[in-house]
Amino acid sequence: MADETTVRRCIGSMRFGIEAHDAPVGDFPKQPSQKNSLGRMCREHWNQYTAGLARDAKARKAAETGDAALAVPENPGGSPGEPEPSRKRWRAEAPVATAEAGSEGDAG
Repeated sequence: MADETTVRRCIGSMRFGIEAHDAPVGDFPKQPSQKNSLGRMCREHWNQYTAGLARDAKARKAAETGDAALAVPENPGGSPGEPEPSRKRWRAEAPVATAEAGSEGDAG
């Protein structure tokens, strides 16, 4: 096998179809909580993994609320290894109720 100081094993993810492989140490992000201060996945696959987690969380939230607008298609990026392009959506905040609207007429 190659020298351990130049090559490291990216663990991959079965859940998102990311195969484990050997990659140069420079491809791994810094992870201070690990013994050797390096992450367990290379940068490219870490980005794919976290994007997949975000898609799953969004789909789970849509399923809980029954909101079809939040639903994410099964394969938005094309191939299973491609992350979805980054998009930001801004939502308008709900109007704040005034004290006058709810205080009168509650004699029930």
